[in-house]
Amino acid sequence: MDGLIGIGLYTPAEAGRLLHVAPAKISRWLRGHTLKGREYPALWTPAVKLDDAERTILGFRDLMEIRVADAFIRAGVSSIQVRAAIDYAREVLGEDYPLSAERFRTDGRSILLRVFEKDADGVERERLLNLFRRQYEFKEVIDPLLKTVDFDDRGSPRLWYPAGRRVNIVVDPLRSFGQPIDGATSVPTAVLAMSAKELGVDETAIAYDVPEASVRRAIDFEHSLN
Repeated sequence: MDGLIGIGLYTPAEAGRLLHVAPAKISRWLRGHTLKGREYPALWTPAVKLDDAERTILGFRDLMEIRVADAFIRAGVSSIQVRAAIDYAREVLGEDYPLSAERFRTDGRSILLRVFEKDADGVERERLLNLFRRQYEFKEVIDPLLKTVDFDDRGSPRLWYPAGRRVNIVVDPLRSFGQPIDGATSVPTAVLAMSAKELGVDETAIAYDVPEASVRRAIDFEHSLN
């Protein structure tokens, strides 16, 4: 267990709830899958290593990587091309999880263009080249994701504000195994919201010695995940 402290721990279901991405899709991305007789390997190896090969557990860095991968797939990039971009970006940036590295904000556009230029799929390649050829189009995909993340001195994600910086809810792999917490009190939002459902806002605030605003914030955040 000591080796798992500080990296965050999430099941695909927990990650999917936080990221608004289907858990089955997350499992396919991180375990690989077969479709119509074709093998699709995992997009990357999860940050959490377990002896149980049947279970997929994610770390905080996996969450950050999935956010970017999902955004590109929603923009029309196939999972095959995302995998190619990850492989190339890993080589260029020297990062195991390059999509969520701070440098990807500045270098990612050229990496994607390089990958798409090498793609031999004709029309699809041209469409994707057009999508990312202009700087602002790339920024529209990546900036909303990275502006809610604090990075450490090495450019790796350190904290995530899943509801935006104005809402003081934090996902911090060093606290509560990376579960969302109230930023002012460090109490998990799920705990506050569940208690408020049973006891009410005022009694929960007293029981956990937190401001009522923290309880209400936790309730609103947990509702937003449903």
